Amino acid sequence: MDIRKIRLDEGGKVQTSEARDEYEKDYARLVQSPAFRRLQGKSQVFGAGTGDYYRTRLTHSLEVSQIARESARRLHRSYPMLQKPEHPGLMMEPEVVECAALAHDLGHPPFGHKGEEVLHRLLSKRHGMPYEGNAQNFRILMFLEKRAGSDSGLDLTAAVLLAINKYPHCLNEPGVTKGVYEMEWEGGIRRLRELWDMPKGRATLEAQLMDLCDDIAYSTHDIEDGIRAGKILMSPGFFEDDRLAELIVQEIEHDPSGPNRAWDGIDRERMTGMVKRVLAEYYEQWTTVFRETGREPSRTRREMKARWVGLFASRVGILGDGQGWKRVTFVRDGEEDMDLLRTMEILKKLAWVTLIKDFRVQRLQKRSEIMLTRLWESFADRETGKLLLPPDWVESYERQKGSWPWERLAADYIAGMTDAYAEKVYTELFASRSGSIYERD
Repeated sequence: MDIRKIRLDEGGKVQTSEARDEYEKDYARLVQSPAFRRLQGKSQVFGAGTGDYYRTRLTHSLEVSQIARESARRLHRSYPMLQKPEHPGLMMEPEVVECAALAHDLGHPPFGHKGEEVLHRLLSKRHGMPYEGNAQNFRILMFLEKRAGSDSGLDLTAAVLLAINKYPHCLNEPGVTKGVYEMEWEGGIRRLRELWDMPKGRATLEAQLMDLCDDIAYSTHDIEDGIRAGKILMSPGFFEDDRLAELIVQEIEHDPSGPNRAWDGIDRERMTGMVKRVLAEYYEQWTTVFRETGREPSRTRREMKARWVGLFASRVGILGDGQGWKRVTFVRDGEEDMDLLRTMEILKKLAWVTLIKDFRVQRLQKRSEIMLTRLWESFADRETGKLLLPPDWVESYERQKGSWPWERLAADYIAGMTDAYAEKVYTELFASRSGSIYERD
């Protein structure tokens, strides 16, 4: 038995071609799922529908999968340990990493990180339950999504499920803010990790690569979108502004994700110097590429993105973590490239402070917060919500109400919405409008 290819609940109900590899089945189940299609209508940074150019959660996921797949292939060629694996969690199969990258953002609600923040606040303060995008991934993959012959998730292989599990913790554990809800942890993820004999708190190499490639995409592609939107100004005055450097330093210091080991031992003065150096080097590179491309901004943006993705991807490697496991990180001359890790973090924060913190984006986020809160208030009461939610959702709750409360169902329903659908339902409930009640959802 190949423990990487086992499934939690195959059931033998679906006839499939024996010629297809198990990971090919996973890929097909993912890309044909409604949850994956809905990513096209969910915000990445700019609201979905803002313009044809800007990335959505779908295009972001596709780009992460491309970077991750090619990086996995290179690593497999470069590291003999991957060709003779000593542990199922220390393997690197490109097809597995690709599937994990495609699925890594399924749990994000409408309106980007603001949507996640609002749902968590509403659930935790009023009902003592968390909402967390990574945990919602597993709720979708293991329960909410449906496929032919099954009414409980997509039933992906163990390798793909654990490659998505970049935070290998149950959210019920003390101090854990990112992980897996208890239902899915106890319903399969913990069992798979025990079967694989995974070290406590350690992710598979495939999960680590997917996570790093997500950061690579974020730190390069979102900056490209920001330049295109005019939020990141390619001028000396913008990049030399001490206020920009200060904002980036503040974001690094107060990152809600927690301490970043790349900055261990780096005091504030040195951090500020590093930020200013990276900003200066980025603008200097832009001016060089701008001349090389005939002073065409669109070509310059694409070339800058390609060069930075190429740099980051070429430095991805594997090192021991000092505790008997392996770590995927940037490697140079056989050692962890801390300078490149910090550079990537600075570029991520550049995108964050210039895009998310822009007052126009903040206004849109405030609007989305109001919409999601009022939708929640409409659905969270069970008796009222039963009249407002689609019948199949209510039937699903009645079958499963011994396992999870109504409030979790209401959060599931809102989280699955695209930006546009959330606005549509909000308009139906709270704004006067003309039209037929028989319009299809």
